[in-house]
Amino acid sequence: MTQSNMHIILRLEINKQNSSFGEIATIISNAKGDLTAIDVIKESPETTVRDLTIKVGNKDGQETMIQSIKELDGVVIQHISDRTFLVHLGGKIEVRPTLSIDNREELSHVYTPEVARVCTAIDEDPSLAHNLTIKRNAVAVISDGSAVLGLGKLKPEAAMPVMEGKAMLFKQLADINAYPLCLDEENAENLIQIIKSLRPTFGGINLEDISSPRCFEIEARLKEELDIPIFHDDQHGTAIVVLAGILNAIKLVRKDLRHCKIVVCGIGAAGISITQMLLKAGAENIVGVDKEGAITKDVQYENPMWIWYGENTNPNHERGALPTVIEDADIFIGVAAANILRVEDIKKMADDPIVFALANPDPEIAPEIANPYVRVMATGRSDFPNQVNNVLCFPGIFRGALDCKASTINDEMKLAAAKAIADSIPEDELNEDYIIPGVFNKNVVPNIKEAVVEAAYATGVAQNKKDIE
Repeated sequence: MTQSNMHIILRLEINKQNSSFGEIATIISNAKGDLTAIDVIKESPETTVRDLTIKVGNKDGQETMIQSIKELDGVVIQHISDRTFLVHLGGKIEVRPTLSIDNREELSHVYTPEVARVCTAIDEDPSLAHNLTIKRNAVAVISDGSAVLGLGKLKPEAAMPVMEGKAMLFKQLADINAYPLCLDEENAENLIQIIKSLRPTFGGINLEDISSPRCFEIEARLKEELDIPIFHDDQHGTAIVVLAGILNAIKLVRKDLRHCKIVVCGIGAAGISITQMLLKAGAENIVGVDKEGAITKDVQYENPMWIWYGENTNPNHERGALPTVIEDADIFIGVAAANILRVEDIKKMADDPIVFALANPDPEIAPEIANPYVRVMATGRSDFPNQVNNVLCFPGIFRGALDCKASTINDEMKLAAAKAIADSIPEDELNEDYIIPGVFNKNVVPNIKEAVVEAAYATGVAQNKKDIE
């Protein structure tokens, strides 16, 4: 998670006789800041008080700029506000009732004594909880803070702003009530038991920012032992959106996924899940490469998922580091680290190379460096075309799963979601800079929901009765 492009608000009292606004603007410019708004707070013949909203590239630039302004004669900094911190004050979500309680009769229905009748009915038939409680539209967003994107292991409290933000997106994009829960627990077995105990309350569980390889065991056990959808977004959300982008990219270059050589760089939770999705979609030649080089089936790795990886990929038993195995590759997918892909590597790829450089905040190769040599380029960043963003996936996939009361989110539902995202861009609009729809594209969530519901019914995991037209 990058700290670049910080927004701050400076409240300045400026003596009109001793200082000019031009001096302040020059300091901001020299610090590579961008003055995005000026608000006059108070004005008198001698002084003016203004709020300046400034975008700065990094903390060092911010501190240099503030110090230079402090040294100006006739300028007093009254207050410094960080706009990002301001939007987090008091948290970013709240709970509101669906109806008001204005008299004793209404109170008796929602609480005592009439609520006892509802409790008894659910006790006799627990399935009624789906309709008579928040369960039908409630998702728990759960993290232990062990692998927060771009930051690594944090205290559980420090992961809460991310989980709250995700809950906001659930509500805004898919009208799902999501509840952020950051757990102070490192033991995988204990985490599994805690999450299992939440089943009566929630219709689905979104696992987030849990370190690898623990995340695989935790998700697998929960899927096996619970009858509600479990979805580790860092794995599957990324994989679904990557597949959607790849499906559209190969349309442009007129290639068949089965015949493409695909190099996946970075074999952690995301890299493994991306590979599994590509295999399910029909890919046959995937080579995974990490710090130790290409993963092969004749090496006994400590990580059990790498053993699985070696047994299910690299059909031609390729060996070596990234510059070796990338030769003749049609597609490169990076979920590794910044600046590990070179122009020399891209030049070794097949014609019309497709590069997904998804490391954040800095991709495996900068788009401005790669663009002259690639046909299609995607990153994980919002300031370049074709952003791979999990926000495109999780609201719609949970909306569909909740609506049909799915007992799980299976591979068929994930594939359906990927195709729905890809199909959200009409073929006549498809181009090299538009293979992935924007996160606020209003067609994405409804398209995913419909596709996921159909896949759930087709595979027998939907528990609601299907309406017969």
